[in-house]
This record gives sequence, structure tokens and C-alpha cells, in this order.
Amino acid sequence: MTLEIEINNHEFVLHNSGALYWKGQEMLLVSDVHLGKISHFRKHGSALPTQPIFKNFSKLDKLVDHFAPQKICFLGDLFHSSMNREWLLFEQWRNRTALPIVLVAGNHDIVDRKKYEELHIPVVNEWLLDGFLLTHFPEEREGLYTISGHIHPSIVLAGEGRQFLKLPCFFQSPFQIILPAFGEFTGTFAMELRQGDTAYVLTKEEIIAISKQ
Repeated sequence: MTLEIEINNHEFVLHNSGALYWKGQEMLLVSDVHLGKISHFRKHGSALPTQPIFKNFSKLDKLVDHFAPQKICFLGDLFHSSMNREWLLFEQWRNRTALPIVLVAGNHDIVDRKKYEELHIPVVNEWLLDGFLLTHFPEEREGLYTISGHIHPSIVLAGEGRQFLKLPCFFQSPFQIILPAFGEFTGTFAMELRQGDTAYVLTKEEIIAISKQ
């Protein structure tokens, strides 16, 4: 369910939900929840089930119980589009989650920032913290190690008989780590491992590290 790694002398815990826990900061990092996406597509005629709407909040609650963080940072695309009925569920979740929360804005975060501020959630474009750059968009910036999201990384595993399996992953290169999408029905983008890269592949039971040979 978890795997501990070290980045620049800081200890992090990878969780198979796609969340990252920064031990020294006692902070939970989550990217690409895309709240409201299911309701958005249902409104436009897609026959998607409603159960995953509540699963996102259940997963967040379980993470808070598991890590007991002192703060939470959402690395962008917290809400998928304009406000819909899932915003009310988010308000309820926020009201029972008495922790400092910061949103690093992503390209889907079009809800008026005042609505987040009313919930005591500051919205920033990026966050520089202890030599790390917390941002939605992957990038390499001199002197900083980037923690980001946006891409929804995955790895394609090949088996015997031309069988292929695509699984979400944390994707780490020498100067950054990209978090998988946390939300339901978010889709993934297949990454290519290069020398020096590591994919931490997520399964229901464990996290498997795969590096370029």
C-alpha cells in the first residue's frame, strides 16, 4: 500500500491511491482529483455511475486518517470545470477536515478563487518550499526539485502472448516526480522510461518500482 523513498535528503511516502506524504513537512500532496467531472459529463448525457463521486471523498478521508497530516496541498485540477452539485460535497468535506489546505492552481481550476477563500483554502500558482517546487505543470527549474501532476502518468507493461496492461504510476526523473491522477475517471498518459527514470507502478495491493535497464 505504501513505499518510502528519499529525495534530496527528504523522506516521502508513496501511497497506492496516488497520494504522496512528505514526512518532514507532515504534508499530504494530492494531484488531479477532478471533482465534478462525473457530474459534468452526466449533465451532458454520459451514462456514468454516481458512486465514484463519493469514492473520491472516501479516499481523501482514509488518507487523512492514515497519515494524520498537519496540512494538505492539492497540486492542481482539484475541480474539473465550472461548479456543479459536487461542490456542495466538497464544502461538506472541507468543513469536516480541519486542516490547513493549499491549492496550487491547475489548468482546470476555473472556479472563482473567492469560493476557495471562503473555505479558507488559499490558491497559489506555485509553492517554493525547502528546495522543492510544488506546481501543477511538470518542469525542470535550476536549483529546485519539482513535484507536480497534470500528465496523469502511467506505464504499459507487456506480458506473454502480446498482453499489455496500463497502470498509473508516480513517474520520477532526476529532477522531478510527477504524481498520478487521484480522481476517478481521469484517464492516464503512457510514459516512456529513459535512463535515470523510475516508475512507481500502482496496484491495489502494492507499489512496484520499475527503472530503465
